[in-house]
Amino acid sequence: MLSLIYVSSSVRQLNDDELLDILKVSRENNSTRDVSGLLLYKGGNFMQVLEGPDEVVKALYEKIKLDPRHRDVSIISQEQIAKRQFPAWEMAFTNLDTPAIRNEPGFSQFLHDEFSAEFYRKQPSRANIMLLAFRDNLR
Repeated sequence: MLSLIYVSSSVRQLNDDELLDILKVSRENNSTRDVSGLLLYKGGNFMQVLEGPDEVVKALYEKIKLDPRHRDVSIISQEQIAKRQFPAWEMAFTNLDTPAIRNEPGFSQFLHDEFSAEFYRKQPSRANIMLLAFRDNLR
């Protein structure tokens, strides 16, 4: 089984409805392909881990590279795994541009600083740490 992590930048900011549409279509498609993972989006940047049968994950990545909503799509990690780290397909996104959110007590800077595709291209090991932190917080 293959685990593949990629980063990319969107060609424009996506709104919540567009992100929810991506989530819905992804869940439908991935459940029939035996693919699991996690998709993060913030400030025009994507990070995604895909897990599943080798050829299926590779073909899905090739399809993602052709998606016109992305640019600068690049793999930052690819490895064989015996067990899925992200057995349920999840997607997380947040809008940190809303001032009211920043003024809430307990607001966290998590994902506010240094969530860019370029940051994770330069430091690929941090991508897996980020994705696992999200997985653990989504349970």
